[in-house]
Amino acid sequence: MWNKLRQLIKPKYQTLNNIEIKRQSILDNYKLLQANQPEAAIFPVLKSNAYGHGLKELCLILNDSSAPYVVVDSFPEAQTAYHYFKRKVLILGEMPIKAYSYCDLKRSEFCVYNHESLKALADLGRAKIHLFVNSGMNREGIKDLEKFLDDNSELLKKVEITGLCSHLAAAEEDNESNKKQLEKFLTDLEILKSKNFNPKWVHLGNSAAIFSLHDSRLSAFRSGLSLYGYNPLSPDNKNYSKADNLQPALRLISTVVSIQDLKINDQVSYNGTYRADSDSKVATIPFGYYEGLPRSLSNLASVVYEKTGKRYDLKIAGRVCMNLCCLELKNLDVKIGDKIEIISWIKTDNNSLEKLAKLANKITYELLVGLQSNIRRVVI
Repeated sequence: MWNKLRQLIKPKYQTLNNIEIKRQSILDNYKLLQANQPEAAIFPVLKSNAYGHGLKELCLILNDSSAPYVVVDSFPEAQTAYHYFKRKVLILGEMPIKAYSYCDLKRSEFCVYNHESLKALADLGRAKIHLFVNSGMNREGIKDLEKFLDDNSELLKKVEITGLCSHLAAAEEDNESNKKQLEKFLTDLEILKSKNFNPKWVHLGNSAAIFSLHDSRLSAFRSGLSLYGYNPLSPDNKNYSKADNLQPALRLISTVVSIQDLKINDQVSYNGTYRADSDSKVATIPFGYYEGLPRSLSNLASVVYEKTGKRYDLKIAGRVCMNLCCLELKNLDVKIGDKIEIISWIKTDNNSLEKLAKLANKITYELLVGLQSNIRRVVI
C-alpha cells in the first residue's frame, strides 16, 4: 500500500537511456542450448553483470528455467544472485580468502584452483567445491591433479567435491587443441575417481562447446554468450548453423536531447572530424564512450530512428564524446524527446551488436560488458 502511495506522490524517475531485455528470448535460447545437450545440465553464466544484460534481471528471468545453478564470478555478484535467484549459485572466480566466509554455504558451490582457496573453504566446514584443473589453457587451475589430491588429502576430507571443471582455450574453432584438452580433462576425471571421488558435475564446455562437444562423461555445460543470443562459433565451423536460431535479447534505446542546424562546412564535435556537406541538422543523444559506445565508431557506425513504421539509419557525425554522440539528420524531421535505437536485437540490422562490434574492431563480449551498469534495464 505504501509503495503505491509513494509512486503517486513521487513517480519513478524516467531515464534518457534504457536497455530492454526480451525475457522470452532468454528462455528460448536456454531451451535451444538444452536441446543441443539433452543429457547434460546447462549452467547460465551471469558474471560481469550478466554480460551487460543485468544480473538481477537475468536471475529473475532464469527462475522460470530448469537451470540448477547460475554462475557468477565473485562474492558481490553472489549476493545479488542469492537475493533474486531461487536455486544455487556457483562462484567461478577466485576471491580474497576472507570473502569465502561471507558466502552462504548452503546456497553456494565454489571453484577451487589451488591449495589456498581449498584451505579457506575447508576451514569453514562442509563446503561444496568444483576442482578446476588446468587442461591446457595455462591460465589458472590445478596442473597435476594427482599430486594435488595427495598433498591435500586431509583438507579434502573437510569439503565435498561435487564438481570437476576446466575451460577450453578455443572452443569456437575445430582444432586439435580442443581434443587434447578434452583428453587431459577426462584423464583427470579418471584420476579423481581412482581416489574415490565421484563428482556429479563434470563441466569443460562453454557456449561454443554446447554445439560442438558431445561426450557422455560431461554432465554440464556453462552457457555464456549463447544464452544472450549470439552465435559463439566461427563461421567456418561445421556446427555454425546449429546456433542460427539463437535470438539476441538486448536492445538499447536513447533519447534526442538537442537538435543543431548546420550550414555547409560547419564542423561537429571534437576536432571537427565531421563537416557538413550541405545545410542540414544533427541530433545529439546522451550516450557516449562512458556509457559503452566505442569512440572508434565515430563517423563510421549508424543507429536507427523509427517513424510511422519506417526505420532510418542515422550515421554518427563527428567523434563520440564521453557522454554524448551526434547523429547526421540531413533534413529528416527529428525532434527533441524522440527515441533512437543504438543497438538492435535484429541480427540483420546495421546496428545489431555483432555488426557494431565488427565495425569497432572489437569482439561482441567487449561491447556487451562495456554497457554501464547504471543504465536502466527493463525486462519486456
